[in-house]
Amino acid sequence: MYSNLQDSFSKMSGRMKKSAIRELLKLTNKPGLISFAGGLPAPCTFPSAELVEISKEVLEKEASIALQYGTTEGDDLLREQLVKRYVAMGLPINKGNLVITTSSQQALDFLGRVFVNEGDKVIVELPSYLGGIQAFTAYGADLVGICSDEHGMSSKLLEEKIVELVKAGQKPKFIYIIPDFQNPAGGTMPEFRRKEIIEIAHKYEILIVEDSPYRELRFEGTAQPTIYQLDTKGITITLGTFSKIFVPGFRIGWIIAHPDIIDKFVTAKQSVDLCTPAFVQRIAARYMEKGYFEKNLKATIKLYGHKKKIMMESFKKYMPEGVKWTDPEGGLFLFVYLPEHMDAQKLFMTAVDNNVAFVIGQVFHCDGSGKNTMRINFSFCDDDYIVEGVKRLADAIRAYK
Repeated sequence: MYSNLQDSFSKMSGRMKKSAIRELLKLTNKPGLISFAGGLPAPCTFPSAELVEISKEVLEKEASIALQYGTTEGDDLLREQLVKRYVAMGLPINKGNLVITTSSQQALDFLGRVFVNEGDKVIVELPSYLGGIQAFTAYGADLVGICSDEHGMSSKLLEEKIVELVKAGQKPKFIYIIPDFQNPAGGTMPEFRRKEIIEIAHKYEILIVEDSPYRELRFEGTAQPTIYQLDTKGITITLGTFSKIFVPGFRIGWIIAHPDIIDKFVTAKQSVDLCTPAFVQRIAARYMEKGYFEKNLKATIKLYGHKKKIMMESFKKYMPEGVKWTDPEGGLFLFVYLPEHMDAQKLFMTAVDNNVAFVIGQVFHCDGSGKNTMRINFSFCDDDYIVEGVKRLADAIRAYK
């Protein structure tokens, strides 16, 4: 190996950071450990029998399409099925508004690739999704975190910060929001707050990125209109994925946006992977066409609602005084607030020694705050493991010194 290998790496490679969640998961493989750390769907929700049936049909009848290169925009049948679902939800879109990506993480990478120059400001929530933080900073974005209240990102603080940045000649490239069952905090932004943020974005001509991987996993409360629906000027980019609502192993995501923006994403994708695998796209399309998707989604929602109930009951029963947590109406996560003096990173190793794991909340804060927070997943573990895991976590918190 060259002695000066570091000189060969790009500036971008130096900005890339390993996923703190992925690195933590390496520590959670020990026997007997209960992990609330990953954002993993429950394996029992994977419709393996139906997928065996459809895979066989696709190979027998459509192999020439499914095993060949596909278009960069994505499988036409899959895009038609997705457009049909979104139109039923109230989004005025057609196939020209949608491109398939290899997971929604690729969509996040494309946002940096297409919009961000080194030093550009990008506004995110405090806290926000780690994958977005990683993707934007890799392209040199300077992230500006806006604190949230009980309704999500504060519109008052958002406008104050935008005014400050615009005066300094640093107008943000976009505002990145997860409005439904936010990762990591679990909250849902009400319609009035969505409208406030849209109004601010219109006023200062800033794009909004609406990351929506969990929206359809609602088991309580009332669904709010998407930001894309409420936006009257076409400045919203909406990201979706099958990873949480179907199967993560297919790595299928998508971007919905104005056709001029979609065209840029298609160009970016051509230089990355040419196309998302045609085989899994066609299987997913036929799965939706047969009506299996809606049936399985309903069962998944029912299951996750039950798991969250078990988690909430366990927290109320076992958590020590001074610990607080969110109560999401859907999704996969809740967020825990420890007493101010506690450091979740220090607590983590104690918890692992106690055979339970979580994700340190600080990694979701672009400004390094949130040291006393943690993210908890409730979708993956079986009921008994949820209860036992909460007991172990509560014991680790009590043992904190």
